[in-house]
Amino acid sequence: MRKRSKTILSDGTLFRRENTLYFENAQGKKPLAVEGIYDIYIYGHVNITSQALHFLAQKGITVHFFNHYGYYDGSFYPKESLNSGDLVIKQAKHYLDREKRLNLARLFVKGSALNMERNLKRWKVADGFSELLEELESCKKITEVMNVEARIRSEYYARWDEHLPEGFKIVKRTRRPPQNEMNALINFLNSRLYATIVSELYNTQLVPTVSYLHEPGERRFSLALDLSEIFKPVIVDRIANRLVNQGIIKKEHFREELNGILLTKEGMRKIIEIYNKEMRTSVKHPRLKKNVTKQRLIRLEAYKLMRHFVGVAGYEPLVAWF
Repeated sequence: MRKRSKTILSDGTLFRRENTLYFENAQGKKPLAVEGIYDIYIYGHVNITSQALHFLAQKGITVHFFNHYGYYDGSFYPKESLNSGDLVIKQAKHYLDREKRLNLARLFVKGSALNMERNLKRWKVADGFSELLEELESCKKITEVMNVEARIRSEYYARWDEHLPEGFKIVKRTRRPPQNEMNALINFLNSRLYATIVSELYNTQLVPTVSYLHEPGERRFSLALDLSEIFKPVIVDRIANRLVNQGIIKKEHFREELNGILLTKEGMRKIIEIYNKEMRTSVKHPRLKKNVTKQRLIRLEAYKLMRHFVGVAGYEPLVAWF
C-alpha cells in the first residue's frame, strides 16, 4: 500500500481503540487506515488521546499542527530510530566550521535563486540574477548571504507580479498577518511545505535542528528552513501561480481577519488538494534515470546533504529541470 498524507480540517477527536485509529466529529466516527498514512496535518481543533499518540509513535507517523489561521504551530515528532552518531557529529562539525557552514549557506541561496530564474523563464518575465549571484560568491558572513538572498527574493517577487492577474499581485511580502490575497496564499503553502520537509527529514539520519543558512533555534526544525529555500520556487510558487492564473482560487476563498487577509476553510481545502496532487506528481530524474515524485525529491536532497557530510560527494543544490 502506498502511504499518503492525511489532512484533518474539521474539529473532532483522534483516538485509538485496540489496533485501529479513529477520527470522530459531528458527522460521526471514521476509522483511519494507519498502514496507509505517511504523515498527518491537522488544521482543526482536534483532541488527541495519549493512546493515539503512542500508536502514531509506534508507526513512525509525524503529526503537524496548524492554528485556526493556517499557520504552522509545531509537530509531534516520534522518537527517531534512524540516527547515526557518526553523522550527527559530522553534521555538527559542518556548522561549527565557519567556511563549511558558509559554503552550504551560499549553496542553498544559489539553488533557490536558480530555481527562481527557472520560474521567470517559464513565465516569460525578465532575466536572472547574475550580478547578485556573483556577489553571493564573495560573501564572507552568513548575514551577508542572508542579505543577498533577501534582495534576490525582492527582485523576484517584483518580476513575478508582472505575470500575476490584477487583484492577486504580491506588491510587498507580508506575513503575520498577510495584507493581501497572494501573500496569504504563499504563506499558507510555505507552512505546508515546511511541515512536509520536516516529515522527510524524520525519515533520514539528519538532525533537523542543525542548520547552516538559518540560525539553529531551540524551537524550530531549522534545517527544514534551509531546504525550503530550494523547494519554495519549484513547489510553492508554481502552485500559487497556477491557482490564481487559472482561476482555481478566487477572492471568495479569502476572508478579512486579524487586520489582514486569510484563507477560508474552503480555500484551504482546495489548495491542500492541489498541493497533495502536485507532491505525488512524478518527474524523470536525470541521474537516477527513473521517475520520482516531487515529494521524493526532498528526501533525495537530504540524502545529498548526508553524502556531503560524510565526504562521499560535495553537495550541489537541486536546480529544477522540469
